[in-house]
Amino acid sequence: MPDKLNIAIFASGNGSNFRAIHEAISGGKIRNAQIALVISNNSDAGALEIARGFKIPAVHISRTQYKSDDEFNATLIGALAKHHINFIALAGYMKKIDASIVGAFRNRIMNIHPALLPKFGGDGMYGMKVHEAVLAAKEKLSGATVHIVDDQYDHGIIVLQKTVTVEPSDTAETLAARVLKIEHEIYPEAIRLFAEGKIKIEDGKVIISQ
Repeated sequence: MPDKLNIAIFASGNGSNFRAIHEAISGGKIRNAQIALVISNNSDAGALEIARGFKIPAVHISRTQYKSDDEFNATLIGALAKHHINFIALAGYMKKIDASIVGAFRNRIMNIHPALLPKFGGDGMYGMKVHEAVLAAKEKLSGATVHIVDDQYDHGIIVLQKTVTVEPSDTAETLAARVLKIEHEIYPEAIRLFAEGKIKIEDGKVIISQ
């Protein structure tokens, strides 16, 4: 069994994926892992409220609080070190992770994206914009993707994907609701596989053992 995952959740919004991961850990579906820290760039983020309710350390760290990128990133890295973090899960975090953090946590940062990457990803593709783009392109399938974070938006190695059918009657809101259910399934599953040592990254590919 690998070292226990000491996870930091980065979230900007209401924290529904954070809650799904926490429930999977507390319910015993994910073993060998704990959420040790929640960080948000938004002081009003629901994720911070959820964390405090669960007695998980929760901090607001925003670029606007600091004079430089270096100072901001040093504060993030300091918080991660203080809580002995060895894995980061981005859960609706609306800021790009700096290369210094990506490098320090190489292949140990995951993100969830509400589309079937590499389609409908990249800078500016988030939230309802993704689902609106899927509908505008008249796609027959959409879904969610868990991927390893690298130095480009929504670009890293894909770990898990799951699809939903795009219905003729779908709006961005109805499609988003169905995709969110899938997110809550595959993100905890990806973390479970990682915590159990069943994910290996070799030659730019993910190898999953069951």
